[in-house]
Amino acid sequence: MPVKSVPADILATQQAFSMIAKKVTPCVVNVSAVGKKSVVQPFFEMSPFFKDFFDSPRYRQNKSLGSGFIISKDGYIVTNEHVVRDAETVQVKLSNDKVYDAEVVGGDRKTDIAVIKINASELPIAALGDSEKLEVGQWAIAIGNPFGLDRTMTVGVISATGRSNMGIETYENFIQTDASINPGNSGGPLLNVYGEVIGINTAIVASGQGIGFAIPISMAKPIVTQLINKGSVSRGWMGVSLQPVTEELAEYFGLRSVKGALISDVMPGSPADKAGIRQGDVITVFNVSEVKDPSHLQRLVAEAGIGKSVKITVVRDGKAVDLSMTLANADSAPKSAGEDRRSQEQPDPLGLTVENAQGGGAVITDLGHGAAAVAGMRRGDVIVSINRKRISNSTEYHQTIRQTRARTLVILVRRGDANIYFAIRPR
Repeated sequence: MPVKSVPADILATQQAFSMIAKKVTPCVVNVSAVGKKSVVQPFFEMSPFFKDFFDSPRYRQNKSLGSGFIISKDGYIVTNEHVVRDAETVQVKLSNDKVYDAEVVGGDRKTDIAVIKINASELPIAALGDSEKLEVGQWAIAIGNPFGLDRTMTVGVISATGRSNMGIETYENFIQTDASINPGNSGGPLLNVYGEVIGINTAIVASGQGIGFAIPISMAKPIVTQLINKGSVSRGWMGVSLQPVTEELAEYFGLRSVKGALISDVMPGSPADKAGIRQGDVITVFNVSEVKDPSHLQRLVAEAGIGKSVKITVVRDGKAVDLSMTLANADSAPKSAGEDRRSQEQPDPLGLTVENAQGGGAVITDLGHGAAAVAGMRRGDVIVSINRKRISNSTEYHQTIRQTRARTLVILVRRGDANIYFAIRPR
């Protein structure tokens, strides 16, 4: 026999989820992208003799499947940048099964946000919420196309907010949720109980159950606006090199807590230099926001706006010093010689971006989605050796990576006070 009386609060919750599905599902789309990916064949690459006999393909078709949500009646759609990266063709399927060709308006790798557009009108629009007001424990609802299963809805809670230092993107401030997110959900909306978009589903922890990450919509809004207006994103720039504050450094520099961003170098003529920031200063406050670590400061600077005057507090010789600084455009920042060399090289097979490390070695400043990130390497790790060859700087790193023919790279990194070996097969 069926249950005759169901508690009213359970029925109300069930009805709320059903209403959200009916309201939001028409705004969620299936995104399918097709592009080319080069096939790496080291033996044939270095053997011209065999290339004369074997006409092997240098590229293979690379397909990507994800989700997105409509933000304007005339066809602007938000998705993840990695879903449409290097795409030659992009197609969008609406909830009514109509299929449209789409163009990529712009993408931002540093946050994994992209905007695409279809030629349509009078489309349903997703309502954008305010992710700044989120609290742990609130309902979280994901709608997308996991594994190509159109219009799938999953429910969970907000597990955490402000997740950073995950090694997923350059600028991180993730919402963590246990609402099921799977391949194909990327770019789809994370919703609150009002059916408002509070995040863009973007990543999962492959080895974990119920651990997914979404880009906060409040962080995404200005990026989406810039992508629509000019196809790219410009960010603020200080002109400093940063490193985390350890317990030992906090004690040495007279800090009350292990927070802030330590200035290891200041670029001459940069906004920081003009503001009076010195090497050895620890930035603790940026525009009234307490600075947690270098990644947090990097995000605050990027979001502050170009040409804007900001107030910062540094700890210098154990005393707090207040300074004012006008941020410049990161696009116009002068490159170091190492950066100029990197821009002329082939893409890093490990997916790494590195710079010279103080004391020797090559420090990882970005991981992307490459083999190194999968192996467990992190931003801030210092590469000391590759296959027992000493690495003194970023130039030696690039030379070694480019010249090695080994199928497996055994990389020694320095992480804080620990040395760790990683065995990686480049993709």
